[in-house]
Amino acid sequence: MSIQKLSPVLAQTYENFPKGRFISLVVLRKTQSETIFRTEGSGEPICSEFVQAGINDEDIIQRLVMTKRKQVAPERRYGREHLRAHELLYTSKDGSLCSLNTNSPCEMCVDCFLYGFAAGGGGAQKSRIWTEDAFSVLPATEVLGERTINAIYENGTMRDQNGNASTALNTSEYIKPGVHFLDIVTLKDVTADELRYVIGNILYTSRYGAVSSRVGRMENAILGIFGSIAELPSSLELVQAVYDALEKPLEHPMNTKRLTEKAKEVLSSWKNKRGVSVSLSDEELASVMTDVDNHWSAEERDNFLKRLSQSYEPFRQVPAESKKGKSKGKKAPVEVES
Repeated sequence: MSIQKLSPVLAQTYENFPKGRFISLVVLRKTQSETIFRTEGSGEPICSEFVQAGINDEDIIQRLVMTKRKQVAPERRYGREHLRAHELLYTSKDGSLCSLNTNSPCEMCVDCFLYGFAAGGGGAQKSRIWTEDAFSVLPATEVLGERTINAIYENGTMRDQNGNASTALNTSEYIKPGVHFLDIVTLKDVTADELRYVIGNILYTSRYGAVSSRVGRMENAILGIFGSIAELPSSLELVQAVYDALEKPLEHPMNTKRLTEKAKEVLSSWKNKRGVSVSLSDEELASVMTDVDNHWSAEERDNFLKRLSQSYEPFRQVPAESKKGKSKGKKAPVEVES
């Protein structure tokens, strides 16, 4: 099994103290619908930054940014849905069920151990899933669109029953379908099952950004997995290197196969980066994806998640104010979307 090739940088069990083991996932994210990366309803523009186009190409361009929280929050929620479904969330010190953005984490579930938590006046766990901003390959000017939004009355027109015209007319920026973002997610001192859990969250999460019940469809693919004793180059460096490698001129929509080939050419040179000890081939990578799919399948998911949850049992500290409680029959606080 190819996941065993990562054994030198995988922890055998969860440990409280870091030991310098890094696993880096190179992720290609592609929008499959209109997408909005900004605070919902704020009227702010789409997130973007002015950066150098490539490593060799020193032109300054504006790139779209998929911020860290816009990546990790939906992926955490996806994993937590299944923890909740399999009754693997715990009650916090105030007796409420573990929930995001409520300042009362349970400090005992898979999500808390992996993605971390900070309880006001209580304990804290640093996240072992390190993320950074993902950047679009193409400039923002190529991949942004604008829509006019109106709100019609129940009679299907812009005028009410008294003939008054609606003033609910606005324009909004959006990211076009088919836009590619490149990203590196770094896992620190994780076990094999924790790796499967995080990869599953990335692969199966399909909605990101604002108004995600209407837009925000996105497809994620893992292009490479590296094991090392240090972090890989940044997501921005990856995007810039791929931009240099692509044949010009570039225009939207970009061919995904062509982009993937160039990205893998860049990644092939990273095998010799300082600190890298393991790099999976395409065949080994495909084997890992199959392994993840098997563990997340309907037949195996319950055993997989319960085994992962059980692995933290020696490290759990039950809050003095309440006993450990599972999610069955409990009402969870509302989780705020980021």
